[in-house]
Amino acid sequence: MAAAMGAFSVEDAFFKRATQDIATSQALMMFGAMGLAVFALLSLRRKEPIWHPQLFSTALILRSVSELIGRLFFALALALTPLTSASAILQAAPLVVVIGAVVFFGERVGWRRWLAIGLGLVGVLLIIRPTPQLFELTSVFAVLATLGFAGRDLATRASPATMSTEQLGSLGFAILVIAGVLLSFIMGESLTTPTLLSVGATMGATAAGVLAYSALTLAMRTGEISIVTPFRYTRQLFAIILGFAVFGEWPDLLTWAGIGVIILSGLYTARAGRQDR
Repeated sequence: MAAAMGAFSVEDAFFKRATQDIATSQALMMFGAMGLAVFALLSLRRKEPIWHPQLFSTALILRSVSELIGRLFFALALALTPLTSASAILQAAPLVVVIGAVVFFGERVGWRRWLAIGLGLVGVLLIIRPTPQLFELTSVFAVLATLGFAGRDLATRASPATMSTEQLGSLGFAILVIAGVLLSFIMGESLTTPTLLSVGATMGATAAGVLAYSALTLAMRTGEISIVTPFRYTRQLFAIILGFAVFGEWPDLLTWAGIGVIILSGLYTARAGRQDR
């Protein structure tokens, strides 16, 4: 999960650069198409069908719908609300996922792990420090995105055991293309000729995204949900490292405090997982 969050942070940096030259919807479509091509080729290399026979099973339909909701509404949230506000709301995803694991999978979560999850959320809030003034009515898009991403992760856990990571990746990136098309209609964005820089940035996002998606899928399918989920908070740490390395941004004291709290949350989660057994 930590590896997935690191790769997602790199993906975000590349994707942000691509959207400086082309519309967000077009970047989503290009990103989805490239990722789909990579996972499709990996499936062919494994001599397996690109699309799993149970593609239209209940679990995979729920996963696809959740992925579409998450990607589409988070893109809208980024377009219509402050980034800090959207990011703050999205950090509620670990709590939603763990609650879903308890309700739908009967996973036992002791008070120690609930404490660790809450501690991680406190660390994130210390870093991004959302204020009431930042929240607008359109922030509901970020709330819907949070529910979508949480639903996707839970449905990944319920996906057919015979479905490979490559097949799940192809499905996920195909949904990205659909999300981009829908967003282009919603935002009234038209396709333009991409620059070489935007194509290169999208390719970089794709490489990082494929690694991130693979690691996230493995984490959700093989790890205990309530243990691996809190490590989502590490995405904030990687974002800070990237911000310093690429943009020369140096965290202030409260941000460093948040980093410390998140690290403690991760360490405590691992310890709590053993004690709760």
